Amino acid sequence: MVDKEKVKDFFYFRSVYEFLLDKHYRNLLLTSSFIIATGTVVYHYLEEWSWVDSLYFSVVTLTTIGYGDFAPQTDMGKLFTIIYIILGLGMILGFINAVYEHYRNRSERRNGNSYHNENPIQRFDP
Repeated sequence: MVDKEKVKDFFYFRSVYEFLLDKHYRNLLLTSSFIIATGTVVYHYLEEWSWVDSLYFSVVTLTTIGYGDFAPQTDMGKLFTIIYIILGLGMILGFINAVYEHYRNRSERRNGNSYHNENPIQRFDP
């Protein structure tokens, strides 16, 4: 009997491995990690937050979640946040889109489906 959880884990790790092998995806991951790390360091020193709070705020800000539980209090922190959002948002959203495209393309290859040449409206038309 095949354990479905083990099979699911295998496909997950295989997919992550394939993702990391692609130079474009790997560069996006490294750039996104660098942007988040930069924000974490800057917030830690400018706002005197803990490392965890700084990382949390960096990720929440660039993913546009914005819970509102943290906000920069210093003028330099506020100015940095403006620049950080403008520069970092596009990169993070590009990375999230690349992950989505990777998994969608992988799923299409595995299932033999391709929606690239179809009208997207017709796909959902009853």
